[in-house]
Amino acid sequence: MEERLYFRQLLSGRDFATNDQMAQQMVNFVYLIGDNKTKECVIVDPAYAVADLIAIAEQDEMKIVGALGTHYHPDHVGGKMMGWNIEGISTLLDEMHVPIHIQATEAEWVTKTTGVSPSALQQHESGDVVKVGEIDIALIHTPGHTPGSQCFLVGDKLVSGDTLFLEGCGRTDLPGSNPDDMYDSLHKLANLPESTVVFPGHQYSDPAYLQMGIVKQTNYVFKPKSKEGWLQWFGQ
Repeated sequence: MEERLYFRQLLSGRDFATNDQMAQQMVNFVYLIGDNKTKECVIVDPAYAVADLIAIAEQDEMKIVGALGTHYHPDHVGGKMMGWNIEGISTLLDEMHVPIHIQATEAEWVTKTTGVSPSALQQHESGDVVKVGEIDIALIHTPGHTPGSQCFLVGDKLVSGDTLFLEGCGRTDLPGSNPDDMYDSLHKLANLPESTVVFPGHQYSDPAYLQMGIVKQTNYVFKPKSKEGWLQWFGQ
């Protein structure tokens, strides 16, 4: 099945949206995940320049059949942020009628942020699987950064959104954030095999991805040995 997996990591401001100042500043990763045999793929966190992302998939002779959102923030699914109006899932839906897969807890937040109809959203629970061709994408609910943040596990690859970066984790001082939940979510991910490769939502460090075993050794968010210790560091 690994031979069938189509997986691309795309950096905003470099691989797409190259003239967008906000895209360059925010250094978001967008992912294309699909089946090389059926030529179907989904797009994770489409934002900034949706036409560019569609064109990249088309250049690879892949058909976009859905989108997955890690969480509701505008730099991941579109909307207004810091005076900028960022393209996202609403622009994608203008181009094609595809399901937008989100965690159920996040639905209300996504509709408020993006303006898309609730009927456009396919709501999921943790443990659900989105199938693209013969490729399984397991959805893992990881609240903390937002109530409905979710990560995606495809074989030995984890798309971790803003839950876990290679250095640090998503902020827990924003509306809907919860440091207590973040601790639990980080340790849920840490229980994955150490060979799992972490693909984050932003490039906040020099490598674009790392194995979980290395992330656990080097990322300061795993230094506290208890939730009480974690909350002393990150609970403010």
